[in-house]
Amino acid sequence: MTAQQLPPRPESTTDRSLADLLSPYATDRDDHLNAPAFVVRPDEVAAALSTLRDEAGFDHCACVTAQEYADRYETIYHLRRYDDPTDEVSVVVPAPKADPTSESATSVYETAAWHEREAYDLVGIEYADHPDLRRILLPETWQGHPLSLDYDQNRPQVVRYDENANPVAADDSHGETMFLNIGPHHPATHGVLHLETVLDGEQVVDVDPDIGYIHRCEEQMAQSGTYRYQIMPYPDRWDWGGAGLLNEWAYARVAEDLADVDVPEYAQVVRTMSAELSRILSHLLAVGTYALDVVGDFTATFMYAINDRETVQNILEDLTGQRLMFNYFRLGGVVWDLPDPREDFFEGVRALLDNLPERLEEYHDLLTSNEILQVRTVDTGVLSPEVAKQYGCTGPVARGSGIDYDLRRDDPYGYYDELDWDVVTADGCDNYARLLVRLQEMEESAKIIEQCVDLLEDWPEDDRTIQSNVPRTIRPDDDTEVYRAVEAAKGELGIYVRADGTEKPARFKIRGPSFSNLQALPEMAEGEYVPDLIASLGSLDTIMGEVDR
Repeated sequence: MTAQQLPPRPESTTDRSLADLLSPYATDRDDHLNAPAFVVRPDEVAAALSTLRDEAGFDHCACVTAQEYADRYETIYHLRRYDDPTDEVSVVVPAPKADPTSESATSVYETAAWHEREAYDLVGIEYADHPDLRRILLPETWQGHPLSLDYDQNRPQVVRYDENANPVAADDSHGETMFLNIGPHHPATHGVLHLETVLDGEQVVDVDPDIGYIHRCEEQMAQSGTYRYQIMPYPDRWDWGGAGLLNEWAYARVAEDLADVDVPEYAQVVRTMSAELSRILSHLLAVGTYALDVVGDFTATFMYAINDRETVQNILEDLTGQRLMFNYFRLGGVVWDLPDPREDFFEGVRALLDNLPERLEEYHDLLTSNEILQVRTVDTGVLSPEVAKQYGCTGPVARGSGIDYDLRRDDPYGYYDELDWDVVTADGCDNYARLLVRLQEMEESAKIIEQCVDLLEDWPEDDRTIQSNVPRTIRPDDDTEVYRAVEAAKGELGIYVRADGTEKPARFKIRGPSFSNLQALPEMAEGEYVPDLIASLGSLDTIMGEVDR
């Protein structure tokens, strides 16, 4: 069945109850492939979202998408429940062309603050009562909004340098304060991130992550590519720490939903195995660089992690032909089968799995059992589960705060629901807990990979279908909309796509987990000391290519 033949989404009992809840605010329906959608008046946003959060349990604002049509602007709030992410709803807020203003959602979901700033910056929608509505990726002096329909791409821009101001200078309660710039070029920021930090002595009074130094136009480039062939090479570049295959899966999942493409069972197993190898690759980098951040351990932990990453990269290079930008997934499956001779490939994977427990034990000896690291990380960077949910945190950051949320289990895809593995959580809510989660997640990834290898070794040769029959040209129906996500190494990596009847998306929005996780940094750092700030930032494992997209 092609996308043009998809039946209308049936209205469930849940849909009807949501319609009843939103009846005072909703003016229309605009259903998406993944969720019921309700059109809400721009002056009723906070009331509608509060109702959905408090009475229907939608406590996770996963993503906010802004776009411009010929006759209106539009903001979409993609809501889910942490207890069940398959229970979704979209709130669509149109705003007139003459006055693109709607009510802010920040009073309901803290995470909306950065999302709405991005919408204002790139599209030009303004949000009434937003606590800090200013540009987030571009300089304040930038003229125009790059994703607006009338934006002049040839207009020269002059970026003026302005002196940074101390945001609490007038607050006498803090006494003598000092404004400190950390980054954008600093070894502890893991990329070009600028932390505008205010200190009272050595305590952090205020910290404002300043992003946008490498804004990479990934969404715009995806919008200029065709679904079938031209978009897939881009996702690897959103997270160059090794999680590229997980990113490829995010795009594959949303595009396969749009085109109603099935994936053969054999290809699902290959995808699952390769994705977990990619997760280990990412977590090893996170653990190794964290040792540099917190205890300055270069010669042991960092180099051990890099050495172990090389082993994983050798396997993925054999599989995909690339060491960093894999470009291995295709719509409907993968680009080619396992390398020949298959026995040698399986032997290499099993050697990695056999050695991993001993290597992880060494990491625990060097890090989690290290008294210096414990002093630096236990009870620092505390992020309660309630605050983590308010900021839309996911992945090891959320699971380190005891939030049992993992899309591999809770919104199953691939072959995960057929395998035996556990979601790792920790209740410490601190920097130590987030490190512990990543180390233990590598154990679970190894369990998944081993089961996949067992299946692939015994798979009948005449049933090794690596890709389903995918139309050469994919043209979903005009105004078809879908949001889909996968559990990437750093959390929920989601993509919203709106089709316009052509072979290219009209809107392609990336929900990077690092974007939401990083927004929670002030909650973790304020009131603590400068070294704690560095440990807290490192515990988030952000990567700026995913934040700045």
